[in-house]
Amino acid sequence: MNNIPQNNQNKNDFMKSIMNFVKQFKVISALKKANCYKEKGICVHDIFCYLLQIVYTGKSMYMSYQTESDAPKFSKDVVYRFLNSMYINWQAFLIKLSATIINEHLVKLTSEERINAFVVDDSFYGRLRSKNVELLSNVNDHASKGNKYKRGFRMLTIGWTDGNTFVPVSSNLQSSEKEKNRYCEMKENLNKNSVAYKRRKQAISKSPDVMIEMLELAIKASIPAKHVLFDSWFSYPITIMKIYKLKLHTVGRLKNTTKIKYIFEGEKKTLAEIYKSQRKRPGKSKYLLSVNAQIYDGNDNTLNVKIVFVRDRNNKKKWIAIISTDLSLSEEEIIALYGKRWSIMLISA
Repeated sequence: MNNIPQNNQNKNDFMKSIMNFVKQFKVISALKKANCYKEKGICVHDIFCYLLQIVYTGKSMYMSYQTESDAPKFSKDVVYRFLNSMYINWQAFLIKLSATIINEHLVKLTSEERINAFVVDDSFYGRLRSKNVELLSNVNDHASKGNKYKRGFRMLTIGWTDGNTFVPVSSNLQSSEKEKNRYCEMKENLNKNSVAYKRRKQAISKSPDVMIEMLELAIKASIPAKHVLFDSWFSYPITIMKIYKLKLHTVGRLKNTTKIKYIFEGEKKTLAEIYKSQRKRPGKSKYLLSVNAQIYDGNDNTLNVKIVFVRDRNNKKKWIAIISTDLSLSEEEIIALYGKRWSIMLISA
């Protein structure tokens, strides 16, 4: 019996923390910007706080309704309608909320000299036993060994980092853009002006194009960053040049492939050809080789870049190449900045 008041007190304290968070970070304002509001009935504030409560207490909605003391004053149907609304733009909500947290709280805590960056990651979201999930498809699991194509989605995520803190900014579940790889198609008769339809169209678009759209929205929200960090599956010259047009610099790992060439010393060469043709740095240098080169697109537009070759820590006989469109950065700064991407994604995984 002595535990009951204590449990109620803990619950009340927790709800106060949620309500303080909602107020401090202007959550309701972000929801309204995302077209999430109710003209009558239960207010959005109560539904959203309830959802936060069950997430952070580890309870299911079913159990909260079974326990009379925890049951909210509104029905489960109210919650389901809220979550399933095809007009709420959850992507816009997350960007707005992240911008508030970053600009009004985190930026003040760091030096102006610190490099802030967007981090892009593309990870496998498995639905291995599913059959009838909308837009379910065979997608490439980059981290898998052996058979890389599996049933599920790819979770495309953009976050913000100052090197110590990681804040999610936007995300999208990606299906396959190829119809032959999809097990199910999107629902028919969706309102083409609705957010639901637009998100589904985004899901079957190419990931680099979706990434550019998400970066544009993050820039529009005034999230402060000058660099974009990602791994090799986004490092195509055309993508890097599109990022540069957004007034953002790229720092990312390059694919060691014969299909992509770079202009170096007046000739088009692969990474392997560039590496083989140059003398390497002696001793225990942090990097093996650094060169200035150019990338180009199908219209022969070019962009000056710096390519830094470093030892592969998993196999010291091999190398990896890191590209930077920010020529003002030293080789050590490029390596350290790319390392921020790697360490942050390991922490968040």
